[in-house]
Amino acid sequence: MIHDIFKGFGGLLLEVTFALVPLLVFFLVFQFIFLKLNWDKLKKILLGFGFSYIGLVLFLQGVHIGFMPVGERMGESLGEMTHSWILIPIGFVLGFVATIAEPAVRVLNKEVSDVTEGYISKKAMLLTLSVGVGVAIALSMLRIQFNFSIWYYLIPGYLIAFILLFFTKKIFVSIAFDSGGVATGPMTVTFILSMAVGIASVTEGSDPLTDGFGMIALVALAPIISVLVLGIIYKKEVEENG
Repeated sequence: MIHDIFKGFGGLLLEVTFALVPLLVFFLVFQFIFLKLNWDKLKKILLGFGFSYIGLVLFLQGVHIGFMPVGERMGESLGEMTHSWILIPIGFVLGFVATIAEPAVRVLNKEVSDVTEGYISKKAMLLTLSVGVGVAIALSMLRIQFNFSIWYYLIPGYLIAFILLFFTKKIFVSIAFDSGGVATGPMTVTFILSMAVGIASVTEGSDPLTDGFGMIALVALAPIISVLVLGIIYKKEVEENG
């Protein structure tokens, strides 16, 4: 049991080390040449690096031994259900709650709220991104069931996003395209992707490689559109309130 929990743990420690050490070195170079922060601030930042290292290692180990296997098993069980249409609302709910739990989404929401001085609230951003990802997962489930090309989503989707650029406030444009990358974070990519691959593997006519992994492209698109729509709503409210 213990052996299974720590399987591949050594390799994971090395991977996370290689990922974080360049960032730490880069920061230290800036610290000694440009920033020159006092020891109290430097100590907090170094402590934060330590917590990030431990957190990443534990999270990724949990992904390997828990999230991915469970997601795939759930997908296989859901894909074998008689009433396959139920995958669509289930996909929406899972996409919605996974986005709420996404660490990067919370960081983005806080930064946006701070930069805009509360003009764009954390709650509004979180709800917008969660609904966007939920719709994307639901549409992915629909695509797996009917086995059609993802281009039927992507081409109209990016055309809609391009058109919305002309009707929203500029501040929402940069936030929207950043949110597409943030939404495809560890929660979505590990759990929801594994579930989609599991569903596609037991669905007749579906290919786990194209149908399962194609979901991420749609998840990256949906928050862009939802945030741009949020920008249009905010713009109308400002105009109505003078």
